[in-house]
Amino acid sequence: MSDTWLNLEGKVAIVTGGASGIGLEITKGLLNNGVKVVVADLNGEEGAREDGSYFLKCDVTNKESVNNTVSKTVELFGTVDILVNNAGVNLPRLLVDDKGERPEYELSERDFDFMVAVNQKGPYLFAQSAAKEMLKVNKGVIINVSSEAGQEGSAGQSCYSATKGAVISFTRAWAKELGKFNIRVVGIAPGIIETTGLRTDAYNEALAYTRGVTVDGLSTDYSKSIPLGREGKLTEIGDLVTYLASDRSSYITGTTLNISGGKSRG
Repeated sequence: MSDTWLNLEGKVAIVTGGASGIGLEITKGLLNNGVKVVVADLNGEEGAREDGSYFLKCDVTNKESVNNTVSKTVELFGTVDILVNNAGVNLPRLLVDDKGERPEYELSERDFDFMVAVNQKGPYLFAQSAAKEMLKVNKGVIINVSSEAGQEGSAGQSCYSATKGAVISFTRAWAKELGKFNIRVVGIAPGIIETTGLRTDAYNEALAYTRGVTVDGLSTDYSKSIPLGREGKLTEIGDLVTYLASDRSSYITGTTLNISGGKSRG
């Protein structure tokens, strides 16, 4: 029996989109606490990785791909104790391009379907598949990565906000369905977090247009907008997820925890 505070040693986790950004930091946090982590992502080679995780190529929008990933995880490690639904995409788009200058930044059906498929369908497919394994042992934790935008709405990001709002609703409803099986479902809603490298020039250009500012104008004086006066650290997201994955948070389910330095009403 472990005598560490979180007692996560030997647990098995799947982290979707765990190869980069917030997902990578979540993976590190779990690995540092003795969890066996399967990274389910599109980009990478299958197999054990240098950091101690195991990579499985997966398209979260494809049911067969998701089911195969869960089956392979069970085959390799025996079970799935923890699922982190982290994979997500964000294309800044206006509902209406009122200036008519950049029609590509007006929300199209294609962009809408893409964001819904990754951000909303993906968590449903993975939660369904993983929960079937968790039911066998009457225990498990599903952690859904939402966003402050899902609670507050975000100008120029209505579709992204809507999908992240759906994740919050999934969290509430699944917790009510799965509680009797000792399966917890928790969400997290990050606010402004340090740049990960995923914030591309194309993303910044799109966001700037939807906000009616220049790319340079996107930078914010966080001392005014965030009570703690700074952006969040990726490690702080990883630490929260690791805590929620552990039995130290055994009475937390059906809720989404805001992690935004006080910026959001949450």
